[in-house]
Amino acid sequence: MKEWLKEPVSVELVRKLNEQYGVDYITASLLARRKAVEPEDVRYVLESDISYLHNPFLFDEMESFVERILQAKEEQEKVCVLGDRDVDGITSTVLLVQELRAMGIETSWWLPEGDVPYGLSMEVIDMIASKDVTLAVTVDCGISNTDEVAYARTLGIDVLITDHHIAGSVIPAAVAVIDPKLEGCGYPFAHLAGCGVVAKCIWALRFALSDFFREEMILLHAVPGSTVPGNETVIIEAVRLKNLVEEDRIIEEIVPGVLELHQSRILRFLDCGLPILALDVDVERTLLRQAFGRNIDIHLGELRPQLERMLPQIAGKSLFSLKRISRAVRYTKTASELDVLIALFHAFVLRSVPALSAGYEQVLDLVAMGTIGDLMPMTDENRILVKVGMRVMSEGVRKELLALLTMQNLVGKRLSTSDIGWQLTPVINASGRLGRPQVAVNMLLAEDLHACEEFAGELMRLNRERQKQGEESWDRLLPKARSSHDDFDGKFLMVEDPTVSRGLTGIMASRLLRQFNAPSMVIAHVDTDRVTGSVRSPQHFNVMEFLSAFEDLFLDFGGHRCAGGFSMERKHLGTLRDRIASAIDLLESQADAGDEPVTIDAELPATYMTPELISLVETFEPYGEGNPPLQFLIQGAKVEEVQFLNRSKGPGPSHVKMQLQFGQYRWPALYWNAGDTVGSEFDAGDEVDLVFRMGRNYFRNNESLQLTVVSLKRHKTPIERILR
Repeated sequence: MKEWLKEPVSVELVRKLNEQYGVDYITASLLARRKAVEPEDVRYVLESDISYLHNPFLFDEMESFVERILQAKEEQEKVCVLGDRDVDGITSTVLLVQELRAMGIETSWWLPEGDVPYGLSMEVIDMIASKDVTLAVTVDCGISNTDEVAYARTLGIDVLITDHHIAGSVIPAAVAVIDPKLEGCGYPFAHLAGCGVVAKCIWALRFALSDFFREEMILLHAVPGSTVPGNETVIIEAVRLKNLVEEDRIIEEIVPGVLELHQSRILRFLDCGLPILALDVDVERTLLRQAFGRNIDIHLGELRPQLERMLPQIAGKSLFSLKRISRAVRYTKTASELDVLIALFHAFVLRSVPALSAGYEQVLDLVAMGTIGDLMPMTDENRILVKVGMRVMSEGVRKELLALLTMQNLVGKRLSTSDIGWQLTPVINASGRLGRPQVAVNMLLAEDLHACEEFAGELMRLNRERQKQGEESWDRLLPKARSSHDDFDGKFLMVEDPTVSRGLTGIMASRLLRQFNAPSMVIAHVDTDRVTGSVRSPQHFNVMEFLSAFEDLFLDFGGHRCAGGFSMERKHLGTLRDRIASAIDLLESQADAGDEPVTIDAELPATYMTPELISLVETFEPYGEGNPPLQFLIQGAKVEEVQFLNRSKGPGPSHVKMQLQFGQYRWPALYWNAGDTVGSEFDAGDEVDLVFRMGRNYFRNNESLQLTVVSLKRHKTPIERILR
């Protein structure tokens, strides 16, 4: 029986979170236990508005990216989008192709088919050159293609790179490189999926078509400082913005009549020829004259009329009063009234350009799919991208997905990350794994719903074929994996099989990781001379760092912290195996990983165990990498019924369906693979303590709440626990 662990949290911290963010105490305790206590972390748990996303122009090279696309539009160039064959690469390709075509740019696309290697190649560059393409844009690839990018330039093809993989020691000489993992890129969040990076580029392109692109301005606000008679002061704060990005900020407290004008830092800051904007010009001008006298005339543009037209809820309110009710400011550590003005101006711009707000949400369904499919952490802005994207997908905005959703019985359902990760992304991925990613792209780009239905049917067929091949490969690989796991002392496993499809190496490595909980490498043969491999690992093990130790053996390699891949000449296989064996002592053993405790987010008294709990569960969605589902503990629940679900389906433990009574309600619950524990660890009529997750269950168009039991044991009274 695994240990149950509920980490202690500070009562003071819970009280602070309750007061600062207006959440109830149980939500505050969950935030504390999940270590989401800093304003920027709390923001991404509690909020789902896309206005909280990071500004794409924080990427240092985003303006160069946008300008090169605008040049292609202006000069009627041919553009080709070059992507990858997995669900992230497919969604990235579709999103960018649709956006460029909507801008009026002639856009083609290419994804590796059959056994064509991942990423760019000289052959691909030659192919697009033969079609008079003068601008290539990579999505979900490109960061390691230094030679290919250089070759493209010799043929007169500019390259823009959008990727999210870790770069090597040399960065390709592209016109612009947009990669959040690139050191010094300026972007504050490194873990966007490839489609998330493309979504940032789309927002930037739409912004570039507005009147605000490249515009620089200063926002200014002044407030009285000290009010001691004879020692009154004025505090003046200003910020310089470009593309809505804060480039510089200054604050100065002025003692009237004491400071020489040429000594004022704020005056030097304002003396740059940029427009200076304020909410209420008359109020600001009065305070500026109090600070500097009447001989200084600072021209101010008034924002209030424009802001009130777009944001009528602020009519007649001062920044001081707005600060007390602003949601955005509560997530700023040292918020001032100027921060309120910045937030208002940002909201004004988004409302002024619908393509950046409501219109932008419509691209996020595919962003959610690609982010979930590529196992990106559900932290920071990924939470908002996925949360909004799942809502858009549930609403059926993208008609091209309707046939596939129907075939998977997901129409009309409030989608979760599990629905997408288990029923949609594997189907999309199947086309790429079997070398036919064009089927998925064609479905998502089709303008005819009948064509969408045909492509969706083909995807379902490919998925069944992928499942069949996967089971056959698993049967061949498992004995080899056991042997390798033993050879590497349980710290690693490496399996090579010439009969395994190269498109299945990632799936097999993931499955082996789950089976052995050790870093797993699966290698397939591309041809007689080359092999390709995939590596999947637990969180503690850095795949990219590991692969970089053998980069001299590889033709290419890439990936993330917990997933990566490579290709190399077959003749180096023995050398690779020997060098991994030599480095084995550097790898942490995971022999005890199976003993990891069952974590508990909160213990619930009977009064809290109500159907309203699902709202709390869904507040902390989306769940996934870095954000596992909430797990609750209840003690003394009555097991009223026990049923076995799959006893007749051959070997393996059966699942258990139960009805529990706790508090005022009865709860249906599932306990996976627990059939063998009935009668020994618990039985009908027992009182039990259990750790569970709560979710929605859909059956025959009826929705109900259901518990999934994580761990369970018979309930003991306080006296029994003492005497134990």
